[in-house]
Amino acid sequence: MLEIKLPDYAHETILKFIRDFVKNKNVVVGVSGGIDSSIVLKLCVDALESDRVIAVHMPDEITPEEDTEDVKSLTHELNVDLRVIPIDDTVKNFVEKMKVKRENAIANLKARIRMLILYSIANEEDRLVAGTSNKSEILVGYFTKYGDGASDFMPIGDLYKTQVYMLAEKIGMPQRIIKKKPSANLLPGQYDEEEMGVSYELLDKILYGMELGLNEGEISRYTGASLQIVRKVLKMHTSSRHKRVIVYIPKIGAKTVNTDWRE
Repeated sequence: MLEIKLPDYAHETILKFIRDFVKNKNVVVGVSGGIDSSIVLKLCVDALESDRVIAVHMPDEITPEEDTEDVKSLTHELNVDLRVIPIDDTVKNFVEKMKVKRENAIANLKARIRMLILYSIANEEDRLVAGTSNKSEILVGYFTKYGDGASDFMPIGDLYKTQVYMLAEKIGMPQRIIKKKPSANLLPGQYDEEEMGVSYELLDKILYGMELGLNEGEISRYTGASLQIVRKVLKMHTSSRHKRVIVYIPKIGAKTVNTDWRE
């Protein structure tokens, strides 16, 4: 069996990473009320202190009131400045102007408008945008490119979703947030695991098997997942490759950005 654990050094490593990366700047975090954005907010506060971090909540008409209340409660507990900026009018104006009709296109538009707001604040106030995506989402492309996938740094980007829950328990995140059903809340009735067709517990084990270099048969055997599910996850990974690269460039020089020029 493939077992995913949270390394003992994970918490301190993330805090040190935030301090080293941010240096003398301040941070802005988009907070939805879900586990990922909530834990990123707390990690930034723990690393930098509350006066260097602001939280921005950007609800729309389908945002559960429970999420907004959880954001208010968490930011109060962390003593963080909260700005609530509804996006309904902005989305409506853009949809009407550009005649956007597809449901998924509107969902992605919401994510990009939210990131636009965060970067507007960051530019105006000389802040860095903290990303809230986890490793599971990144590896299967379960995020919006240039939306929630855009940021200056991602504190939990190397933690699988199951590890995020482990860290949340370790650092004392509120149980009401930990136990909340994961949802992007971009569409009515949207939940992560139903949309992906696999639980995070199983998804993470399959991805971990990939990380260890196992073939699909070995992953199936060690996780108990059917070959059909393993292949589905592998396809999700390969088909979302473009989301994990800023831009594709044909190689001409000795070293090429995004290919062999490493920062």
